[in-house]
Amino acid sequence: MRLRTTLLAAAVAATAGVTLGAPAPAGAQELRVGFSADALTLDPANHRNRETETIIRNMYDGVLTRTPDMQLAPQLAEGWSQTSPTTYEFTIRDGVTFHDGSALTAQDIKYTFDRLIQDGAMNGQTSPRKSLLGPLDRVEVKGDRTVVFTLSEPWPIFPAMLPFQEVVPDGFTGAGAEGGANVTSNGTGPFKLVEWRKGDAVIMERFEDYYGGSPDNPPVGKACVERAIFQIIPESASRVAALLAGDVQIINELPAHAMGQVENNPDTEVLTVNGTRTFFVALNNAQPPFDDPRVRKAANYALDKQLIIDRILNGTATPLNGVLSPDAFGHNPDLKEYGHDLEKAKALLAEAGHEDGLDVTMDVEGPFKDTAEAIASLLSKAGIRAKVQVAESAILKDKWRSDEAPEDGQMWLTSWGNGSLDPVGIFNPTLTTGGRGNSAHYSNPEVDALLEQAATEMDQEKRAALYRQAQEIVNEDAPWIFLWLPQDIYGVSKRLTNWQPSADSRINLHDACLK
Repeated sequence: MRLRTTLLAAAVAATAGVTLGAPAPAGAQELRVGFSADALTLDPANHRNRETETIIRNMYDGVLTRTPDMQLAPQLAEGWSQTSPTTYEFTIRDGVTFHDGSALTAQDIKYTFDRLIQDGAMNGQTSPRKSLLGPLDRVEVKGDRTVVFTLSEPWPIFPAMLPFQEVVPDGFTGAGAEGGANVTSNGTGPFKLVEWRKGDAVIMERFEDYYGGSPDNPPVGKACVERAIFQIIPESASRVAALLAGDVQIINELPAHAMGQVENNPDTEVLTVNGTRTFFVALNNAQPPFDDPRVRKAANYALDKQLIIDRILNGTATPLNGVLSPDAFGHNPDLKEYGHDLEKAKALLAEAGHEDGLDVTMDVEGPFKDTAEAIASLLSKAGIRAKVQVAESAILKDKWRSDEAPEDGQMWLTSWGNGSLDPVGIFNPTLTTGGRGNSAHYSNPEVDALLEQAATEMDQEKRAALYRQAQEIVNEDAPWIFLWLPQDIYGVSKRLTNWQPSADSRINLHDACLK
């Protein structure tokens, strides 16, 4: 009883000053999500932000979606086929309407994707999402219900990228006050916009004419709850407190150290799912001392990453020996494990001419300072004395992802997300020579050739084999200290039913109900 009283007191204190949206109409069932970040926009074509997509995906549907086990499934399309290595044909579902009452047609699909891939299509601006559609060249309409997508070259992951693109009606510009599409919405999703209070809440209500959603994601029909609110609560302790007090029914980004607090509360519980973000320490392969693979391997052997997973991450991560999530296409489960072996680490350092160890600096963003310090402490036991240096994200990205390897950078604790769970989304940018996310400035022509071949190989078994081979080479080269894949951690009310977290970080509220 004393613990319960203490928790409620903390909840009252931490939620002081937090506005919890507009009151629901009398008798309406309302589901509230305590969410870590506000949307940047409500225009599906004008962002590259996971939090923004999480919010607006409840108001917009895509041509395809994913099932809870991350399999592709038709949504606004009722089916599709690949008619050539560069051509895909989709049949659009009949009886779907936008929130303004207009019927969905193939022309709406064409307009949506033209707006995404054509330069200057957004009132002179090019969509920041253009690169997510790779070599998509043109979209053509065949009647009211058939759309043909043509690529300039084969790209096997094209269907996997479609769940990330929400469909808008033909002619949609978001015309209106204060930025148009930035504050308005007209989708086909299970909820429609009531109000966006920037910095406070995105308030939605059930779309009564919803067609039901993908048949592969039952139950099909209208949303269970009448209203859904994404309440913006950036501070973690305040999100936890709001959950414990019953003011919200779901919170994202539950800190690992607060899991016990949520589990010990009789009205709440913790739900987890493998995320899609690989964490690693990028080692500067182009500058001493990490231009020597023996030193890079020594760093991997020196780190007891399971200890950090257990002590700091509360066991909510999967250790990795390479770049890919175990859930990703083409993942190689047989990679050599860099187990914790201090003697081997010291021997490799001595072989590389560092008998007395070496002094290096590890860059890190503020939120991961504690993790970086734990890594540095463990590395020091093998003689790798790492000084932790905190800087802002924008500064570190500019420093490490520039064309030239940083002369003043040795290590960077960072990560890369891969929502598609296809290697193209993470392997290519982070480990190809000159890749936009190649912070380690790693270069191996054999890996480049394998990734280039895999990117256009249409035979899925051959494609997976190419990725497994590339992973073996990278594992041996050790351009990073391979770390872990964290789980996404949510706190939920026990009143919540029929909802599970998704590996793509979506918070899909269509099926969620409240007891």
